[in-house]
Amino acid sequence: MEPLRTIENDYVPPDNRTLGVWCFLWCSKYLVQPDGPDAGQPWRFTPEQIRIIKRWYEIDENGRFIYRQGTIRRLKGWGKDPFTAALSAFEFVGPCRFSHWGPDGFPVAKTQPAAWVQIAATSMDQTRNTMTVFPNLFSAEAIEKYGIDIGKQIIYSAVGNRIEAVTSSARALEGGRSTFNLLNETQHWIEANGGHTMALTIAGNLAKSRGGGARSMEITNAPLPGEDSVAERTYHAWSKLRDKGEDTPRQAGVYYDSVEAPGIPDLADREALEAGILAARGDASWLDVDWIISTIYAGTYPAYQSRRMFLNQLVTDDDSLINPVDWEACQTDETLSKNDRITLGFDGGKADDATALVAMRVSDRLAVPLGIWEAPDGPKGEGWEVPKDQVIDSVHAAFATYDVVGFFADVALWEAEIQAWSEEYRDRLLVKASGKASIGRDMRGGLPEITQANERLVAAIEAHHVKHSGHHTLRRHVMNAKRKINRFGVSFTKEHRESKRKVDGYAALLLADLARHNLLESGKLKRPRSGRVWGFGGM
Repeated sequence: MEPLRTIENDYVPPDNRTLGVWCFLWCSKYLVQPDGPDAGQPWRFTPEQIRIIKRWYEIDENGRFIYRQGTIRRLKGWGKDPFTAALSAFEFVGPCRFSHWGPDGFPVAKTQPAAWVQIAATSMDQTRNTMTVFPNLFSAEAIEKYGIDIGKQIIYSAVGNRIEAVTSSARALEGGRSTFNLLNETQHWIEANGGHTMALTIAGNLAKSRGGGARSMEITNAPLPGEDSVAERTYHAWSKLRDKGEDTPRQAGVYYDSVEAPGIPDLADREALEAGILAARGDASWLDVDWIISTIYAGTYPAYQSRRMFLNQLVTDDDSLINPVDWEACQTDETLSKNDRITLGFDGGKADDATALVAMRVSDRLAVPLGIWEAPDGPKGEGWEVPKDQVIDSVHAAFATYDVVGFFADVALWEAEIQAWSEEYRDRLLVKASGKASIGRDMRGGLPEITQANERLVAAIEAHHVKHSGHHTLRRHVMNAKRKINRFGVSFTKEHRESKRKVDGYAALLLADLARHNLLESGKLKRPRSGRVWGFGGM
């Protein structure tokens, strides 16, 4: 069973474009295993951890780091705390910054002057997960060489470098010029415990660093979608970048490294569960698979929590409309081709809501977003409005590229544009969105039909009769959709009216699927003159 990776093909940069070699050589010399049967032995990274280090310390031709912000997301027990404690020790007194190029073309590293490493969490108890590793991590040689003075909350070197534990007092953090921040267990960083403010403060402090050398690394288990933790926000930000292109996160300086088990429909299938745990744990061979399975089967945690903690899967709670395992099972490498016969679904917003245009291939129910527009995270999102020109251009491009035979669009906030599209394209459409309009459909009415369409789409996803391209933002919108029971059956809704967790992509998908269904039921797709019969998968 192959794991799902966020790093394409487990890429590793060449040794002449990373300081990672310096990291694992230094750690092997000056650090020791802090606990376990090998306690006191020289520190050793696993091959997987070495690949992470090489990527995290990748540099460009000018010796500048490729990545400014990183995340390591792994299952519970993988060893995130000791691993990142070793990175923090390296940032504290090790040769962790580029100095110059050697005559052999390889980088030469130097220590960070005035290094200030912060281990950040929303409570002092959380910082202890990492801080308690340090007393047994430094070798006697390291303590003597660097003059290390180990305290419970602050560790100093002879030249004034320091590692300190910090908690969610954003005011106390304001203005700090740390050189490396480790953000511990960010799946627990939420608004109520000051996690959001703390993350923003740390990001602001890092932005002040001279020469752009200061960086931050998050460690987390799979966050619970819908909880709005810092870990979830980070994943969403990365997802938006990834949807713009495989190399876009790298260009933005964002490193997101996750390995998770592929979809396992039934946790009661012990063989599949064991294979999933092995896939997610990588080479963390110290994890006892039998113990994990017994913990899952003991019923201590709900199934969705077991998936999140022990399979590193992003899963939703019992109120969610779509099971993420079923959604992942529908993913395919297929994509749309020019002149494919499609239907379109559109759900538009203005500022607070997202806007989505989704295509569905008539022949096999392949769903592909042609555009999802939503406000950027952080200050850039203030005052943001949907770029209507881009949306309009995307609609025209769809009609120019594909054989669009149905287009259902929610009219709210987009009445004028939808009327214009209807006037231009109604003669090409084989099915009308409503009795009065070719394209416009008011989703505030017609509850029986929308409810039936929703139940039909959910059933098709559960039966794996729908295909999708793996678009991260569409996945997020689908996972955000909640069940809403009415007198006609089960429809969908947002978490609550003011929720920032968008479902517009799912609404557009539903409209595209409804257009396809109505088209097939209309009987307007007839045999072509060649006599060949059109086939429709997933009916």
